[in-house]
Amino acid sequence: MSYKVDFKNVEQVGLESSPVAPALAGLRANEARYFWNKYKHEYVTEPASEHPELVDYVNDVLSERDLKIQSKPLEVSQFEVEGTKWTYVFYENGLAINVMYALDPEGKRAVGFKLSDGMEVPAELADKFKFARQRSKLAGTIRGSYFKIKQEH
Repeated sequence: MSYKVDFKNVEQVGLESSPVAPALAGLRANEARYFWNKYKHEYVTEPASEHPELVDYVNDVLSERDLKIQSKPLEVSQFEVEGTKWTYVFYENGLAINVMYALDPEGKRAVGFKLSDGMEVPAELADKFKFARQRSKLAGTIRGSYFKIKQEH
C-alpha cells in the first residue's frame, strides 16, 4: 500500500518497527518537503517488501564501494523529476539511502546516506565515510554523507 508522505504532520506509517521511528519519520518528511518545495513533486513511499527490485537496485549501486547494508529495508520510493531518477530506501535502524541518477550520462550521479537523529553510525559505514550534521525542524539533527557513482546502473 502506498503512502503519500505528509511533511506538515509527521506520521510513522510503515516505519513503526524502527527503534528510532519518530526520527526516521521526520527524516522521511524532510525529504518530502524538499521535493515539494523544489519540484512540486508529491513524495510517495511503499513497503520495501512490495518492491524488492528497488532494494536490489540500491544494493547494486552500493556494490561499487563493497557496501552491504545489514538493516531491514522498510520503505522505498522511486520517481523521476527533471531528468533525474531518485531511488530511496528507508531502513529499520534509521538509515535512509538515496540514489540520485541523472538520465543524461554527463549528469550528476551519487548515493546519499542520511542517519536519523539518535541512531549510531552503522558499522558498515563507520570507517568509510565522514558524516556532516544538518538541523531540520522535522527530523532534528540529520547526519549525512555521500559518494559519487562511477559505473552505469
